[in-house]
Amino acid sequence: MMEAASIPELLRARAERAPNAVALVAPGRPPLSYAGLAGQVDDAIAALNGAGVGRRDRAALVLPQGPEMTVAFLAVASCATCAPLNPAYRAAEFEFYLSDLDTRVLVVQSGMDSPARAVAHARSIPILELAPEPGAPAGRFVLTGGVPADPVRAGLAEADDVALVVHTSGTTARPKIIPLTHRNFCAAALGFRRVLELAEKDRLLNVMPLFHVHALIFALTSLSAGACIGCPPAFDPTRFFAWMDELAPTWYTAVPTIHQAVLAQAPAHRDTIARRPLRFIRSSAAPLPPQVMAELERTFGTPVIEGYGQSESVALVTHNPLPPGRRKPGSVGPAAGPELAIVDDAGRHLPPGETGEIVARGENVFGGYANDPAANARAFLRGWYRTGDLGHVDSDGYLVITGRLKEIINRGGEKISPREVDEALLDHPAVAQAVTFPVPHPTLGEDVAAAVVLRHGAAANETALRAFLAPRLATFKVPRQILVLDEIPKGATGKPERLGLAKTLGLVGGAGAGRRAPAVAPRTEIEAALARLWCEVLGLDAVGVHENFLDLGGDSLRATQVLSRLQESFGVEVSLADSLDTPTVAALAAAVTRRLAEQAESKGVQKLLAEVEALPETEARRLVADAAGGTGRPEEHL
Repeated sequence: MMEAASIPELLRARAERAPNAVALVAPGRPPLSYAGLAGQVDDAIAALNGAGVGRRDRAALVLPQGPEMTVAFLAVASCATCAPLNPAYRAAEFEFYLSDLDTRVLVVQSGMDSPARAVAHARSIPILELAPEPGAPAGRFVLTGGVPADPVRAGLAEADDVALVVHTSGTTARPKIIPLTHRNFCAAALGFRRVLELAEKDRLLNVMPLFHVHALIFALTSLSAGACIGCPPAFDPTRFFAWMDELAPTWYTAVPTIHQAVLAQAPAHRDTIARRPLRFIRSSAAPLPPQVMAELERTFGTPVIEGYGQSESVALVTHNPLPPGRRKPGSVGPAAGPELAIVDDAGRHLPPGETGEIVARGENVFGGYANDPAANARAFLRGWYRTGDLGHVDSDGYLVITGRLKEIINRGGEKISPREVDEALLDHPAVAQAVTFPVPHPTLGEDVAAAVVLRHGAAANETALRAFLAPRLATFKVPRQILVLDEIPKGATGKPERLGLAKTLGLVGGAGAGRRAPAVAPRTEIEAALARLWCEVLGLDAVGVHENFLDLGGDSLRATQVLSRLQESFGVEVSLADSLDTPTVAALAAAVTRRLAEQAESKGVQKLLAEVEALPETEARRLVADAAGGTGRPEEHL
């Protein structure tokens, strides 16, 4: 079969070849066939065209993880340009992205409360409501709303049309727009399909967020092979093995943080692992520690392979092969589609073994940033894309990454611009100087820290500064540590050296590392229960009520586990954002107490909380469970 050069061409070819084959599955939903997928894409194209959206128009998507988001990307890209945005963004971030993208329309899920709606209204951007069809196959939805109009350019997208736009997270204050064409996407899908040896019998469990190129390219790669995509909701390590059991995947791909969260749950699910064997596991976006790779292979009894790429190359530059091909731990493999080279500061190509900047070129590599000739002049060297990463190739052509020139902070695969956080801190009236920098993290690889100097006579502490940033930045961008200094250390040139600042300030090893708060033992039964839960999730012997969850090695994935167990134990819900804004046992216990008080008041048992702390632990749990509508059986709680 001739290889497709555009997404609509690929989808139509697959629907004609095997209309009844399963294209998408999702938990608790009937499967969607390739014919059904093509029909849904056609319906969505008609709705988009009817709202005046056509080729070269940018449509922003703010949708939750799942099959509808997967199909919405395919549909929008088939007739316009798709701009998926992180649903966790704050209003200020939506304001920037919707404005910078010159968005023609916003697609948001019906009933979803998002600040993107208010931003779109303020900017007179039409809103299309996406409503999943109850009881219908996975990925079926209806688009309504918008303003009826005729598109300037109707019809299906072609190979050189832009399918997707995403923003960089570079070191500049203003992120750049990366346009990726259908030709880029289809070339990357072909490269991945070959190196992963995908066939119609394969099924991907797509746990990566669908506003990232990583998840979108592997969805398309699966479809290009006539395979199936498993589309669960947002990743939850406590539900991963239930999804494996129900959706029966043959592989999954993820960042190291997710792999580590899966491993933490694996001992309790050995039967599922044996019942649903995987053909392979893939890792990328951040270096996978050799110990984690070895444990994954022991646990799942399957090869783990790493690849290397970035958004500008649709995630594909190199890839380790599957057995019997040779995998080299510590290497990200040989070139897997595009050409690869290593250059020195003068742009001269270096021989094997010599370290320099990694450059790439090929059909999957983008043609340049949108409307930014200065950035493109820096990003390309005689047709080669400069990745900004350092490395060398060995005598077999395998790439070893040794560092990076860019200052982006890689927080478990989330790329964060230090300058963006600097600018947000400098908006605080008390802050005169701000420098954001990476600090080592035991599970994420890197986390965000910042140093600030206050204006003369002004006052602000770490808590106040974090609270100031919370509504301005997504949670993962807010620094976990903010140091208030008299002066920020500078290098010989007079500029702060971001990448060495953590060591200079004593945050890497030594007495200053970790900054654990003095341990204060739990003072109430609720604090004691939460402290035990934290110890289980974090693998610690003891936790003080004022110690910071993130400083102890926690992250958003482990926080999700805590909150899931919290709901099971106390029958209350605390949002992930709220739990990470004040991540201590004391703060979480206060939030639980407030929720229980609200529930108690609604049921006419206000005196419950006053009695709980005076009772033995088992009896206290029973009362809490009864008040929250639980079973009252202690063995079902903490």
